[in-house]
Amino acid sequence: MSDFPTIVRLFPLPNLVLFPRVVQGLHIFETRYRQMTADALASDKRIALVMLRLATQYPTIEADIADVACLGEIIGHEQFPDGRYNLRLRGLHRVRILEEVPSDRLYRLARVDLLPETTSADLAELTRWRRDLAAVVLPRFADNSLARQQLQELFDGDTPLGEVCDILAYALPLPAELKQALLAEPQVERRAETLIDTLRVSAARAERPFPPPFSVN
Repeated sequence: MSDFPTIVRLFPLPNLVLFPRVVQGLHIFETRYRQMTADALASDKRIALVMLRLATQYPTIEADIADVACLGEIIGHEQFPDGRYNLRLRGLHRVRILEEVPSDRLYRLARVDLLPETTSADLAELTRWRRDLAAVVLPRFADNSLARQQLQELFDGDTPLGEVCDILAYALPLPAELKQALLAEPQVERRAETLIDTLRVSAARAERPFPPPFSVN
């Protein structure tokens, strides 16, 4: 990202994590975030979505936020007569928040660094991670479903494993805290391993009968 901004607009939200390369719809109604959106649309169209550390927190200036956010770009917007907006925000890159910056704006600003994606695996290892990931994801969907078809195409295609992990982390019904941990993890294999382990445990729990069988002894 040659035009990467070192100071970004922050949009703190509870229970919502944006990932690179996915698109999130947003409805903007608060005054401070209307100002944020207007400022973004008038310049680089970029906003960093960051999760509040506590889901019960209201996103005030003092509310504690995560250390890693996802910088996004507004790729579509609609403004209503009363000043509200509907946005489509596309994730661009992981960013690490270094410090918040004083401002006369109603919303928060922060100085950030790009958090580059890394891998120490060779092609054979990445292929194995991809195969193992497909093995735990695909059985969650009906054989003839459109979702399974699309996922099969994703696994069979040439989309990099890191991007596959991000798409799955965003789309699957995972706890927000886990999604944030996956966003904060720059190493591809660790993200894949976390997803695989989580989905295996989930599948095992789903197969466990309830109530459990009792011994005849």
